[in-house]
Amino acid sequence: MFKSAIAIMGAALLLAACDSPPPQSAAPPAAPQTQAPSYMVFFDWDRSNLSNQALATIGQAASAWKSGGSPRITAIGHTDTSGPADYNMALSLRRATAVKSALVQQGVAPGAIDTVGKGETQLLVQTGDGVREPQNRRVEITGFTRTVDMSIFKDPRAYCKALSDKYREYRGAQVSSVNAAAIAKCEAGAYAEGIPTLENTLIDDKIPLPAPGFRWPGRPYTPA
Repeated sequence: MFKSAIAIMGAALLLAACDSPPPQSAAPPAAPQTQAPSYMVFFDWDRSNLSNQALATIGQAASAWKSGGSPRITAIGHTDTSGPADYNMALSLRRATAVKSALVQQGVAPGAIDTVGKGETQLLVQTGDGVREPQNRRVEITGFTRTVDMSIFKDPRAYCKALSDKYREYRGAQVSSVNAAAIAKCEAGAYAEGIPTLENTLIDDKIPLPAPGFRWPGRPYTPA
């Protein structure tokens, strides 16, 4: 009888094991998300006309839109804190409109572009009132869902020149000795020495790199 009880218990355990659901395998980790690119265009004080560098940046944004994946994009205009707030609001919208016109000329459908003016309400560089800050006079082109074209990193000479041009645009004649040396390294072909210095300067100054969200030789980074 004792053996019969053991047999019955064993059969019950076996049936319970059969009825138990199979162990669930762990879900695969989510694929890392690539930061959506955005493009930034800068302006002279109290102006809404576009420089050659601005047109080049707008051309990159237009190419990104035409490559697909972004049905709508937005041009968001900003100003610095110099001048009255209501005037700056209107100026920021004029800047956004100027960027939209250039995007349309580059082949972006007019109906795919929204324009917004933020005036001096969303500063890139925090300043007091009445301060002329070049980095705050900008239009951000956002809404892209595709990844950055990594071909920009294939030619170190062209990439080094793009960094140098961007630094000169934002800093003008105020070129530090360290960055002047880095630019000279680029021009001499010592890209591995010049590129990191210029990238670090642009990142520290919160100036967008030629490939937003990526730095040499194409590795992603997250801006602070």
